[in-house]
Amino acid sequence: MPGLRWVLTTWITPVASVLLVASAHAQSLPTFSEVRSQHRVSDFTLLDRRGVPLQVLRLDPRRRALAWVPLQDMSPALLRAMLLSEDQRFYEHSGVDWSAVAASAWANLWNTRTRGASTVTMQLAGLLDDDLAQRGGRSLSQKLGQAWVAGRLEQRWTKAQILEAYLNLVPLRGELIGVPAAAQTLFGKRPSGLDHRESALLAAMLRAPNTTATRTASRACALLRGMSEPCDGLEDEAAAVFTRKPLQWADAPQWAPHFARLALRPDGPAAQRSTLDGRIQRLAVESLGRQLGELQGRAVEDGAILVLDNASGEVVAWVGSSGQRSEAAQVDHVVSRRQPGSALKPFVYELALERRLITAASLLDDTPAQIPTAAGVYLPQNYDKHYRGWISARAALGNSLNVPAVRLGLMLTPEAVFERLNALGLQLPETGGFYGPSLALGSADVTLLGLTNAYRALANGGRYSEVLLPSSRKAASSTSTTTTTTATATTAASTTPAAPITDPRATFIVADILADNNARAITFGLTSALALPFPAAVKTGTSKDMRDNWCLGWSSRYTVGVWVGNSDGAAMQQVSGVSGAAPIWRELMLALHAGAPGQAFKPPPGLVHQPVRFDANQEPARQEYFVAGTEQAVLRLAATAVAISNPAQGAIYALDPDIPPAHQRLRFEHAGALGRDGPAQWRLDGRPLGRGVTVDWLPMPGTHELALLDANGRELQRVRFEVRGASVRAGRRSGL
Repeated sequence: MPGLRWVLTTWITPVASVLLVASAHAQSLPTFSEVRSQHRVSDFTLLDRRGVPLQVLRLDPRRRALAWVPLQDMSPALLRAMLLSEDQRFYEHSGVDWSAVAASAWANLWNTRTRGASTVTMQLAGLLDDDLAQRGGRSLSQKLGQAWVAGRLEQRWTKAQILEAYLNLVPLRGELIGVPAAAQTLFGKRPSGLDHRESALLAAMLRAPNTTATRTASRACALLRGMSEPCDGLEDEAAAVFTRKPLQWADAPQWAPHFARLALRPDGPAAQRSTLDGRIQRLAVESLGRQLGELQGRAVEDGAILVLDNASGEVVAWVGSSGQRSEAAQVDHVVSRRQPGSALKPFVYELALERRLITAASLLDDTPAQIPTAAGVYLPQNYDKHYRGWISARAALGNSLNVPAVRLGLMLTPEAVFERLNALGLQLPETGGFYGPSLALGSADVTLLGLTNAYRALANGGRYSEVLLPSSRKAASSTSTTTTTTATATTAASTTPAAPITDPRATFIVADILADNNARAITFGLTSALALPFPAAVKTGTSKDMRDNWCLGWSSRYTVGVWVGNSDGAAMQQVSGVSGAAPIWRELMLALHAGAPGQAFKPPPGLVHQPVRFDANQEPARQEYFVAGTEQAVLRLAATAVAISNPAQGAIYALDPDIPPAHQRLRFEHAGALGRDGPAQWRLDGRPLGRGVTVDWLPMPGTHELALLDANGRELQRVRFEVRGASVRAGRRSGL
């Protein structure tokens, strides 16, 4: 019988097959709790150590789905509009609205357009089961499968659970999944804040998510009329919603974008806990903004801040940029390389103390220096262009004098300084020979992360350990009942402290110098931002042409590093470490120790603390720390050998064609005194030139030989140097 065969092949067999498959799917339906716990989000929340939200960050670029929102936090207007659009008999049927099915079948018979018969429960069945969702669109087999699973859902879930899951999982416009994502992206609101018009627009998108604004507004108007609400101007509103950029919640936390990119894991829960202290993180962001506002007009727009816990290495605060003030807000300046300037000097002095080249009371030479290098003569200058003559190492470091630091670096050799800096984690990209004498003044590029952690090593008596970064964490453990995870460090497993890289005794002396407000009084005064009401070692740094300035320091509990500058490396205008970065450092240090001031630094064994005085009264007598075996009660100036201090051996000078020759005199100068024998004699190219400590000479192009003789004509030293002539410009020859 062909008629019976047609019925069997066309209707009964496919339907039986569909029902068999649907029955299998219904048996494996997840529970409501399972669906909610397995909900995948695109935007993750970074929590501080106490569970307070600090940052929301999107990690999935393909889809937009936000954290699950309970039904009670959905707008009543949204629920009304959605059910009016999709399932008016939702609370009356048991998964399938048979009256709607009959109306739809009759309309299909007469080719009439009506609302589909799929209920919210049937649509949810398709969202939970990819096979049902992908089975031929609105085919009969799909409808039957969804109807069968919907019936099972109604038996196992409550109506509230079905509605809640549907609103969180339903696809909406474009990449948007669920009402929470659509509400934020399109309206900048949470689902609880949607009004009637916004709710109607969202409900209108359920049937045709990517249709035009005109059609969406038309459907939304019909819904609004059904709710007795006006819809004037809705088409213009829909057009504006569809064309503007994605919105953010007005109260969405945005305090740690750079650290969130480092810490949040896309395979983790929607909310993930970090080591950050929310109070300090927010203060750091606000402090940087205030300070940059104070510096407005001085060509400075950016900065970065890092706060580390000394004992654990945990990151307490991490500010990568100034945000909207910056032209490169996405750049994380905590890990960007910059020149640290004088911020490297503490490591030079520590190494010199460690090798017993100096003590804190040693007198260092702070006079102009000319240092021959392969590239020419290096002329280090102090920041204020003034020189103090003989000055103690304590005062030289405290006042951040450049020339003594360069001379110490040469005594140690740039290679030794380079090796020590790398041992402390700075990972300098070149070699010691590449940087040369300027390495002591911070000519190498470092990161704020590396430099702050190197200071943390000093705070820990020379013991170096890595910063506890999220990238070094163990896989976080979580269960279906938890929504947060706590960072656990792989480096925290070892309880045995690492051997110190620096000598703890020398490190303590450096800390004592950097915490001594009197030691830095010449340069910074007694009331600068560096002076705190509790012990804290601190050092500033300013790179060449004021492109970067720094302030780094530590207390007994925390190490704080601050950088201020411009993301493009442009020079600032009269902004030094003490005026740019130091006020931020001070504010954070005070906040970190509010109610619990830092403790005094504890001297390690092997130090001697005794009085010291200076024979020529260069500085007042004081108590001083010495590494045992290097102590001195009286500091005397050693006799200085008479030697040519200018010009240096192999120096090259070039005449400037724009300066009249009479104003380009070269000054010859010697160091040391000849005593009762009288002034020194100068000979240039074998001819007498003059007598005295200094002699000025009108330079002539060519290679010259300069000799220094004592009063009896005995030659003390001879140097060779070159003067290169300057070509005369054509304009000058013509008198123009």
